[in-house]
Amino acid sequence: MDWIPTVSEFQGPMFVRIVDALAADIASGRLVRGQRLPTHRALATALDIDLTTVTRAYGEARRRGLLDARVGQGTFVSETTARAAADLPVTLNIDLSMNLPPQPVEANLDLRIAQGLATIREHAGFSAFLSYSRPGGTHDERETAAAWLQPRLPHAEANRIVVYPGSQAIIFNALLALTSPGDVVVTEALTFPGVKAAAARLNVRLIGVAMDHEGARPDALDEAIRKHKPKAVYLVPTQQNPTTATMSAIRRKAIADIIRKRDSVLIEDDVYGPLEPQAAPIATLIPERTYYAASIAKCIAPALRVAYLLAPDLAAEQAVRAGLQATMQMPPSLMVALVTQWLKSGVAAEIIRAIRNEAAARQQLAARFLKGVTFAARPASHHIWMPLPKHFDGTDLLSHLMRNGLAVVGEDAFAAGSAVPRGLRVSLGAARNRAELAQALQVLSNAVRTPVGATQIV
Repeated sequence: MDWIPTVSEFQGPMFVRIVDALAADIASGRLVRGQRLPTHRALATALDIDLTTVTRAYGEARRRGLLDARVGQGTFVSETTARAAADLPVTLNIDLSMNLPPQPVEANLDLRIAQGLATIREHAGFSAFLSYSRPGGTHDERETAAAWLQPRLPHAEANRIVVYPGSQAIIFNALLALTSPGDVVVTEALTFPGVKAAAARLNVRLIGVAMDHEGARPDALDEAIRKHKPKAVYLVPTQQNPTTATMSAIRRKAIADIIRKRDSVLIEDDVYGPLEPQAAPIATLIPERTYYAASIAKCIAPALRVAYLLAPDLAAEQAVRAGLQATMQMPPSLMVALVTQWLKSGVAAEIIRAIRNEAAARQQLAARFLKGVTFAARPASHHIWMPLPKHFDGTDLLSHLMRNGLAVVGEDAFAAGSAVPRGLRVSLGAARNRAELAQALQVLSNAVRTPVGATQIV
């Protein structure tokens, strides 16, 4: 028999110990996705326990997303720990509209969260994290964040880092610190909806600049800054949302030179940076005029609500920290403690590696199903961007896809201005597993390959 769990290392009822051993062996790589497990009876015999105990253990493991049972074939290690969405409209089978990181079984977030919280409880107790804490993070939390950022941002210093409850909070507070109602901020023609929402709330006007396959065009950016004199420039240089455009080193230098020449300020949203760590942030070139935002939302999980802002100087750090205190007081202390522990121990790196590998596998799946269809992608991105031909009616196409059980997002959600490229953002990471993604990609492929359907969808 290939697998016998070492249950003596765990506590609790026997069925729980079997599940915990299973999760640990998946995390360590002893068990891999798709591996067949012993039958209920064979494992009961090997462990000298009652058959019903193994049945209960396998049932609990399936509930946690660790195992899949295939009728007539057996029980196998799951591909993912993600559960099926419970709140989708009845007509919607697969929602690829939200840009989420996948949850591959190798990342084993359920187990790692449980283990991390157990360690925190053992060392400090939970009560230590249930009161108010210093806005922007403790010294240790900021030191750990600086160490995480330094391989890509050598100038990252703990005293200029502010810990936030998510990158959306960073964007809002950066705009709050840099702008007044009626001011202008320049961004890409297609930009992150979160910055649109923040700008609208603060009565800040967004000016979108023309893009190419690398993102914002330097000539268009230069002209927009010269003409509109914005208080800031907001850019996503790596795996841009929604287009996946990623700036080359030459493009990043050109953008940095323009921002310096025009005496402007950059808000650099590097939320996808950990998925493409070889891409050096623009902040390495103009640290003195960049508000640099990093987050675990796209490389681990968004709901942990942990993000980091590296301010350009100490005065800026004090200003944004005061804004954080006035608007949100502080990030969630227990989640920050968990992420800090993961960053220190190397667990975060293991999770990110697993998610990056899964993203790459999903991109390969997209390339196979969409062969011959024009779309933009990056090797480890969570999304693709599919430009729409002129003869396609984007609204009708979105409605057609929805009626066929698939949700994606059109260009209107990202438009910063009226003259924007038309297209669809398809979030590959949102699918629960590769089989579900394959089903969705087949629906999408059929829709965009059918010219008659494109013009006569009803």
